[in-house]
Amino acid sequence: MKSILTALQDGRLIELPETDKNKALGYMANIMEAIPEVTNVDVAEGVLEREAQANTGIGKGWACPHIRVDGDGELFSVLGWSPSGIDYGAPDKEKVHLLVMYYIPGNQRMAYLKELSGLAKAIQKGQGIENIEKATSLNDVRNELLNWVSASIDNTMPQAKARMIKLEAKHAQVAEAVEAAVFTGKGMERLVPFYMITGSGGRNLALAQDSDLVQAIEAADLAQLGEKQDFDAGAYKVFVRSRTLYKPNRAMYDCIAVKR
Repeated sequence: MKSILTALQDGRLIELPETDKNKALGYMANIMEAIPEVTNVDVAEGVLEREAQANTGIGKGWACPHIRVDGDGELFSVLGWSPSGIDYGAPDKEKVHLLVMYYIPGNQRMAYLKELSGLAKAIQKGQGIENIEKATSLNDVRNELLNWVSASIDNTMPQAKARMIKLEAKHAQVAEAVEAAVFTGKGMERLVPFYMITGSGGRNLALAQDSDLVQAIEAADLAQLGEKQDFDAGAYKVFVRSRTLYKPNRAMYDCIAVKR
């Protein structure tokens, strides 16, 4: 499921603002056309032509609209989540909550079929599309998709490699969250990079230039922090960029705090 992992890492998972099928597909096509390698093709037109030939709804709440093009290139995907569901005309008449749109060059047709098969198996192996349907945020959807990708990767490569790839995608998630916080706030002055050490004599240590942040971190209960990607500390929202473990039972976190 390489193209899905790449889409998650590159921020091509979106919440669909439209519940109309054609409008939703057009919105996703615009995201696809923004990929530099996708050139000289009207994705929306190609996808809608394919839908006119045969509905790409798989059933069970998901669909795989796609466009096929001649020549060589990379297999790309865009992921769309509809919280309320789209009347897609799927075989089982159920609303579609997850759309996976593919751009398929001629040399990638077998790779596409293999990825589609892996996606179907991952959905069946889990709880179907239920967790996507019940999701309340895009992060919930992203984490569920990461679980599917990780399960698929675990079958084909060592677990350590699978965990590394999943962690890379989660780092991209943290970066997106920080970027969103900055652009919805007053500016870069609200961002505070810092380091944090836990497990040192039972207390937290914060290495930061912001004394208020230091006090907030050192007063926070972080005993169960583990591999969480974000947490609240007083007036700050903290995003974890990386974690390094040391003996005995200590961890150092590279973080960014956003002052709210």
